[in-house]
Amino acid sequence: VQEQGSFDLEVLGNQLTSSMDTALLRAPAARYLVHEECAPLHSKGYHCHALRYVRCNPTGLRPCQTLVSSSTSRGLNQRVAALPDVDDFFWEKDPTPILDTIDAPIHLKNLSSKELKQLANEVRSEISFIMSRKCQPCGPGRSVVELTIAIHYVFNAPMDKILWDAGQLAYAHKILTGRRSTFHTIKQKNGLSGFTSRFESEYDPFGAGHGCNSLSAGLGTACLLENYFLSGMAVARDINGRKNRIVAVINNWTTMAGQVYEAMGHAGFLDSNMVVILNDSCHTLLPKADGRPKMSVNAFSSALSKVQSSKGFRRFREAAKGLAKWFGKGMHEFAAKVDEYARGMIGPHGATLFEELGLYYIGPIDGHNIDDLICVLKEVATLDSTGPVLVHVITGTENDTSGSIKSDIDPNEEEPSSSSHDLLKFLESGLSRTYNDCFVEALTAEAENDKRIVVVHGGMGMDRSLRLFQSRFPDRFFDLGIAEQHAVTFSAGLACGGLKPFCIIPSTFLQRAYDQIVEDVDMQRIPVRFAITNAGLVGSEGPTNSGPFDITFMSCLPNMIVMSPSNEDELVDMVATAATIEDRPICFRYPRGAIVGSNGSIMYGNPLEIGKGEILAEGKEIAFLGFGEVVQRCLIARSLLSNFGIQATVANARFCKPLDIDLIRTLCQHHSFLITVEEGTVGGFGSHVSQFISLDGLLDGRTKWRPIVLPDRYIEHASLAEQLDIAGLTAHHIAATALTLLGRHRDALLLMK
Repeated sequence: VQEQGSFDLEVLGNQLTSSMDTALLRAPAARYLVHEECAPLHSKGYHCHALRYVRCNPTGLRPCQTLVSSSTSRGLNQRVAALPDVDDFFWEKDPTPILDTIDAPIHLKNLSSKELKQLANEVRSEISFIMSRKCQPCGPGRSVVELTIAIHYVFNAPMDKILWDAGQLAYAHKILTGRRSTFHTIKQKNGLSGFTSRFESEYDPFGAGHGCNSLSAGLGTACLLENYFLSGMAVARDINGRKNRIVAVINNWTTMAGQVYEAMGHAGFLDSNMVVILNDSCHTLLPKADGRPKMSVNAFSSALSKVQSSKGFRRFREAAKGLAKWFGKGMHEFAAKVDEYARGMIGPHGATLFEELGLYYIGPIDGHNIDDLICVLKEVATLDSTGPVLVHVITGTENDTSGSIKSDIDPNEEEPSSSSHDLLKFLESGLSRTYNDCFVEALTAEAENDKRIVVVHGGMGMDRSLRLFQSRFPDRFFDLGIAEQHAVTFSAGLACGGLKPFCIIPSTFLQRAYDQIVEDVDMQRIPVRFAITNAGLVGSEGPTNSGPFDITFMSCLPNMIVMSPSNEDELVDMVATAATIEDRPICFRYPRGAIVGSNGSIMYGNPLEIGKGEILAEGKEIAFLGFGEVVQRCLIARSLLSNFGIQATVANARFCKPLDIDLIRTLCQHHSFLITVEEGTVGGFGSHVSQFISLDGLLDGRTKWRPIVLPDRYIEHASLAEQLDIAGLTAHHIAATALTLLGRHRDALLLMK
């Protein structure tokens, strides 16, 4: 309706009045919505009361999106999704008088305690207003507002380096560091990144990505990379004689990664003067025997934290250590044991672990009490003694002006697939299922008949469709969270025990487990089945969560079978194929988001012949050989070329390794041009094809080969359609490449225009 600006809404209202069957569409982001009420839609002077709408629950702070579906309106559009602008009719932005005066962190210094608390509510409201309209989760960003304000109130950024563990935690940080005016462009093309970025602001000393890089900063996304980088920054600061502070904010649900403890141990060994703030959101991505972590913050723990952070206590403790050393090794060890037992008795569980790693533990502290946070951080910032300090902050619940509400974002669940613009396109296309839905349904069907099939999931967030398998086979489902290295080797152990593990890891997170894939799986020919999700471009999440490299680093392994489906039916067949492989590892990659089309409920798949593709459309002179879902774009490109009198051949490779050499020979022998197409980087499918045709002598004749791959750079955040256009992987780009090869440059330009 909105696309047709001249459409008469009064007429539409009359058509919808007779029957109002509002439906909640089954789509990834639609699960966040609840049916609330009827309300008028004001536009162009008309008041149409016939439109019912679905919007977010303001108490639960779910993302907001308006959907309309009516049996009488199918002549107009079977499924009408209102554009984000419609939310303006239902949302009124709260006034932010204090936030309006903040252009940089230094402006916080003169605010009173009461004003800081009001500022926290205003920042939280700002985040909710913008992220809800984008159908993006905002719970983690809202929960650390007070902590962010306290950090910038005490420390002096950008001279003091503040590193954030995950992008969602840095929303308030972005707003307070001069980026409020552009915050509404977050995760959009040419807008703000969803993560901290060195290229975006001087207040971002290092880029945060997969959710655990505040300690190692750069050595791996969800393995708390910022720790190692933090140590490096602290050492560089000490060598250069600077006195600035280094602060890292990490999450409790990323401390399962081994690298964080490596970095902590290294920081303790170097005795670097730095501050680590553990943001305990009372969530964990690692299953625990005792359930969710139990931690309370009361008056005693608050007072104890203030004592622990005081200069006098630190000096007394250091003096006692020195005195014990003077009396000898035995007395020093005895004093250390007494200190350990005392801290273990009065402190929370796990506190002694950080002490053993060489970090001075302070906490727990209420993460929503600005006064306590500022008091403790001021003491920590002015400590004269050297050594790393860990401040434990509890932010499991978030306080708002309306009361205390529990954070409703489960880090074990994956967020909506893309921006509201992508969701609109998804809903208007009539699609209702994703590749993940089809994969899980197919795998569940296989598991019904094969009791040896088990699922091992690793990575940042678990797609909700996996709940189907988990609920059906709870004893055969293992969600390991951000522990990809363990997930791969654990799967190898399951396979050695006679089971059939399907190791499900998003492409971007699989990179962290590459050594285990090589050494523990491929080298030993252990039949682990890798389901690589979110392959290729992923839209608004940008290069951090995209998966362009898996074809390259998986297909170079000698024993690995590499597949990719062109549609959901082939995905079902590839699940069946993987279940039959018993003598070597196998992987298949599939994209994030909507399927090409659905033929109804998923049936059992038919195993494919290994290393065999197919020709989908016959033509002459030019041939497209696609790998993965890009085959669908090749078919569209063929239709575009037919308008210019060109009939192209389209072939579906299915396998990158082993290649269908008979198919490739046939294409080369009967066509002058062969174009390989893939949504991957250089070194992938096209490189394997070129290696074969060059060694086979097929390039010595009249055949010319051209690859279409992702450009040799990172594609920044935008909608998926915009990313494909930037990368040159749309159907129009593919067809234009063919026209250029045929010497029809004018037609190529006309097509692109």
